Amino acid sequence: MRNLTLTALLLGTMTLPAFAQTATPRLDKREANQQRRIDQGVKSGQLTGAEASRLEKRETLLQNHEAKAKADGVVTPGERARLEREANRDSRAIARQKNDRQVAK
Repeated sequence: MRNLTLTALLLGTMTLPAFAQTATPRLDKREANQQRRIDQGVKSGQLTGAEASRLEKRETLLQNHEAKAKADGVVTPGERARLEREANRDSRAIARQKNDRQVAK
């Protein structure tokens, strides 16, 4: 019985880092969607090269913050909330840039 408990505990600690890497599926989906919105904006001419570059940098920063949150194996509710707020700001920035009157030449 003790060996079974110890084995379960060891397996649990070994799978925690793997789980932490996918602990933000909602955020991952949002990042992919926001990337599609940026790509679509470039294709349609709604985003200039400079606008797209700035938005890409914001997305990269969000990915870096997500990786840092996952680094210890646990994404805390506070970290998750911070990442969501950052994704919200990025999403609003994409919408603003796509709907301003600047167009790619």
